[in-house]
Amino acid sequence: MNQINYQKRMEEEIAKIRQNEAVPKLLLHSCCGPCSTYCIQTLSEYFSVTVYYFNPNIYPPEEYACRAAEQKRFIEQFPVKHPVSFVEGPFDPKEFYDYIRGYEKEPEGGERCFLCYRLRLEKTAEYAKQNQFDYFTTTLSISPLKNAAKLNEIGGELAEKYDILYLFSDFKKKEGYKKSTEISREYGMYRQYYCGCVFSKEQRDREIAQKMH
Repeated sequence: MNQINYQKRMEEEIAKIRQNEAVPKLLLHSCCGPCSTYCIQTLSEYFSVTVYYFNPNIYPPEEYACRAAEQKRFIEQFPVKHPVSFVEGPFDPKEFYDYIRGYEKEPEGGERCFLCYRLRLEKTAEYAKQNQFDYFTTTLSISPLKNAAKLNEIGGELAEKYDILYLFSDFKKKEGYKKSTEISREYGMYRQYYCGCVFSKEQRDREIAQKMH
């Protein structure tokens, strides 16, 4: 089965938008400031972007607050062609734990992560529909550790469910991840050492401890 080129799909969609000379409203789910850097740089050329920071998976609460603050700071400081605004979703860790119940022992990158993608993307789609956005998408595909095919599959399903356009994308392509690290370094951004949830933190802590022995 041929793998879909989601970067190409995004470029084709943007080409259509440019032909129409419109500036659509896009809701961009963001997991953290560093991951949003290159995504905001790219998307703000063609869209009026609202960054939606909805991440009930992040542990502990101090980490959540730190990432939210870095996201806001970056948006305030980064120069863009079209406006970029920030909306913080509700932070209720119980929502995450209830959603992934039964999958706590799954390895990183498995079914638990796919449920986490769905939880965050569904809330993004709901918010986008309620607030009359033209598109929604996520920064998550910037990470080499995230499954872009699964993210886009979920995004496509939710687009149909909520009758709103999903911007298919794979932001790690064309050196997107490398560019995101360069921008975040330039802005002196805090870069976390684990994905976000308590399970990813525990796994990274174990890996670090093993390397030290």
